[in-house]
Amino acid sequence: MKPACAISSPAAERTTLINARRWVPWLTAAAVLAALVFVAALPKAQPVNVITVNAADVQTSVVASGRVLPPAKVEVGATLTGRVERVRVREGARVQAGEVLVELERSEIAAGVAQAQAAVARARARLASVRTLALPTAEAGLKQAEANLLLAEREERRSRDLLAKGFISQARHDEALRQLDVARSQLASARAQAGAQANGGAESVQAQSQLAEAQAALEVAQARLAQTQIRAPAAGVVLERVVEPGDIAQPGRRLMSLALDGPVRLIVQVDEKNLPLIRDGALATAIADAFPNERFEAKVAYISPGIDASRGSVELRLDVPQPPPALKADMTVSMDLPGPQLRQALLVPAEAVRQLQSDAPWLLVAREGRAERVAVRSSLQLQGRVVISGGLRGGEVVIVDRQVEPGARVRPR
Repeated sequence: MKPACAISSPAAERTTLINARRWVPWLTAAAVLAALVFVAALPKAQPVNVITVNAADVQTSVVASGRVLPPAKVEVGATLTGRVERVRVREGARVQAGEVLVELERSEIAAGVAQAQAAVARARARLASVRTLALPTAEAGLKQAEANLLLAEREERRSRDLLAKGFISQARHDEALRQLDVARSQLASARAQAGAQANGGAESVQAQSQLAEAQAALEVAQARLAQTQIRAPAAGVVLERVVEPGDIAQPGRRLMSLALDGPVRLIVQVDEKNLPLIRDGALATAIADAFPNERFEAKVAYISPGIDASRGSVELRLDVPQPPPALKADMTVSMDLPGPQLRQALLVPAEAVRQLQSDAPWLLVAREGRAERVAVRSSLQLQGRVVISGGLRGGEVVIVDRQVEPGARVRPR
């Protein structure tokens, strides 16, 4: 038998083509459905806040707050104990150097001064007596003793000759010898008296010492008397008065406080990270918080060599060449200190940089729809922005939101 041969007619071919065309929409729908299922299975892109970083020239500045530092604030008190008799100034009063501020009772101390003055007068009178009376008397007695000794020596020689010739007795000659010994002792005593009364002698030195002692006691009494008047050490303004008449003043107790006149200075604390922007002698613009419309110039005069470890700050002191009249001691002030200009710097918000205070800061960059972690190097912080010195290129999109994790799918908000 011959094999049967399949015979296809044009009508059958048309039927097959029509059936195939019927399946095309179903296949297309299935492919689209599969794609949708695949896309739905992927994590959704998270909307994030971003910033495009571009290099630009940046004028740096340091902004800080501080206060007006008085040139010198002194506390005035008494150096002895006494009752306050009078207070001559009140708070806010301007005083001059040496002006009397407080007076203490002084009657007892004044009596001591008078007593010391009388002792000085007695010591001077005694010294004058030694120089004008005792010394001339002693010198006259010395001359008399010298004359008596010459006379006694001649008498002794004459009696010795007469004794040898037998004209007088031995007793008479012994008397002459006794008179000679008396004359010699009188001369020695007269010489001692004259030496004691002369300049440099014992009596003169004693009288001078008594005078010096009396004068020293007088100076002590006068100094105590002067301490009953408490004076201003220098020109200034009375800040506080805590004493009234009748109070008992004691050493170590504050009676009033003064702010002394002198150059006005500001004291501010700045973040230690801003140290590269600060130069000695740099000019800053400052305002007092109480008078925000009155700007004045201040000059950096001192940069502390130490750092406050608890706050991470460094102390600056600035001179104010022309302070406004309204500027008062301890006023709060704000300072804006211009720094160097940075050429083509990359700045990002500080909140975008993770672990900024560590040795390995990093941030997230949006690349091809994902958050990619990028290690960076930071150099300065400028009013909420960070200068990136390495690890980032201009034109990149930095993610600011901190809740985004590395690798997450993101899209700009």
